[in-house]
Amino acid sequence: MSKLNTSSPELDLDHPNIEDYLPSGSIQEPIGKLRLRDLLDISPTLTEAAGAIVDDSFTRCFKSNPPEPWNWNIYLFPLWCLGVVFRYGILFPLRVIVLTIGWIIFLLCYFPVHFLLKGHDKLRKKLERGLVEVLCSFFVASWTGVVKYHGPRPSMRPKQVFVANHTSMIDFIVLEQMTAFAVIMQKHPGWVGLLQSTILDSLGCIWFNRSEAKDREIVARKLREHVNGPDNNPLLIFPEGTCVNNNYTVMFKKGSFELGCTVCPIAIKYNKIFVDAFWNSRKQSFTTHLLQLMTSWAVVCDVWYLEPQNLKSGETPIEFAERVRDIISVRAGVKKVPWDGYLKYSRPSPKHREGKQQSFADWVLRRLEER
Repeated sequence: MSKLNTSSPELDLDHPNIEDYLPSGSIQEPIGKLRLRDLLDISPTLTEAAGAIVDDSFTRCFKSNPPEPWNWNIYLFPLWCLGVVFRYGILFPLRVIVLTIGWIIFLLCYFPVHFLLKGHDKLRKKLERGLVEVLCSFFVASWTGVVKYHGPRPSMRPKQVFVANHTSMIDFIVLEQMTAFAVIMQKHPGWVGLLQSTILDSLGCIWFNRSEAKDREIVARKLREHVNGPDNNPLLIFPEGTCVNNNYTVMFKKGSFELGCTVCPIAIKYNKIFVDAFWNSRKQSFTTHLLQLMTSWAVVCDVWYLEPQNLKSGETPIEFAERVRDIISVRAGVKKVPWDGYLKYSRPSPKHREGKQQSFADWVLRRLEER
C-alpha cells in the first residue's frame, strides 16, 4: 500500500495522522486487491457529521430569532416608519423619564433606610425589600411590561428554594417586582456589578464567578446557610446556569436539588410578538439589551408559580432536577434538550475529539482486516 505524500501543500497539519491511533504492525498489505473506495468509505462518519449540522439543537438554544419583516411594500412601509418615529421619538423619552423618576424615588428612600435603621434589622430588611420591588416595577413600566402572574404568590418560609427557566437578566426583575427574592447569579462588571455589590447585597443575594472553581464550594455552603434561615428572603435560582432563548430548556444543575429542601418551580414564557426578550450576552451588553426593550412596543410574558416538589424516595438529585425541568418545560411550552448550558462558554474537550478520532481509526482497522 503506497503511503501518502506528506509534502503535499494540501495536507492539513491540524488533522492528526490516523496511523498514530493504530497499534504498531497492525497495517499489513492485504491479500488481493484493495480498492481505494473501501478505505475511504467514511459514509457513517459523514452521516453523523451531517446529522449534527442539520439537527444542531445546541446552537439553536442560544440563537435569537430575527422578527419577520412586514414593511415590504409601499402600503406598509409608511406605517412602519411612523411606528419607528413613535417608538424612538415619543415612547422612548417617556420611558427614560419613568425610569429616572423610579431611580430618584428609590435612592432618596433606600440610603436613609439602609444607614439610619442599622439597629433595627427586621424593619430595615422589610423596607429594603419593598423598595427593591418598587424599583423593579419602574423597570417593568419602562418597557411597557405586560406581565400576567398565575398561581399563589411566593412566601417567606425556611427550607424552600425557587427555580425558574432563564431567558434574560430581566427574568429576575420580572419576578422581583412581585416578591423580593435573594438570587444566586454570575458576578457582572460595570453598573450591574455595582448594583450587585451594594443594593442587591442587602437582599442576601449570592454571587459567583463561573471561571473560579473554588467558588463552587463557597456558593454551596452559602446556599445551605440561606435556605435554613427562617428570616431570609426566598431564594431564587436559575439552574440552567445561562440564558436560553425561551424556545428550549437545557440541563438543570443538580446543586439546587441536593439541598434537602422543597423546590418550587417557576415557568416564564415571553410573547415574542413585540420583542424577543432573549439576552445573548456574547453579542450585546445588558445596557444594549435594556435599550432594545425600551425601544420596543412592549414586553409581554406569563409567569406560572407551580406546585412545590420534594425529592422522592430512591430518587437521585439529577433525576429530581430532570423531573422539575419536565414540569417547567411543559407549562412554559418549551422543548427539552440534553445539553449542558456551560458548553456555551467552553470549547469541546480534547478527550472528546480524540475519542472520535480513535473510533474512526478502529473502524478503518476493521475494514483493513476484513480484506
